[in-house]
Amino acid sequence: MKKLLISLGVSVFLFSSCATHSAYTGNLNTHQTNVELSSNNFTVVNEVSGSAKATYVFGIGGLSKKSLVQVARQEMLAKADLIGGSKALVNETLDTKTSFFILFWKKQVNTSAHVVEFTN
Repeated sequence: MKKLLISLGVSVFLFSSCATHSAYTGNLNTHQTNVELSSNNFTVVNEVSGSAKATYVFGIGGLSKKSLVQVARQEMLAKADLIGGSKALVNETLDTKTSFFILFWKKQVNTSAHVVEFTN
């Protein structure tokens, strides 16, 4: 009976996993440009998002030269099509999720924002 309980406890430990999640909302840009959205001179034209993920085994992995946030933001900016118009990204959100399972874990970064176009 004791061996059964010990093997059951070890099995539950080995096949369990856990995940953490965090999100940041706000102006994540470090530029000094201010966008005033207090008057009715804009329209929301699109919502864009980007994501990136990496898998780590024994702490080794994610060997890209670019960070996950940079890859996710580049994907989002490519979808936003900001060049050639009076558009801007607002309400940018950055979510991170890390999932652990025994000796490896996965990290995923998602970013999203609204695209506004100014009419005046």
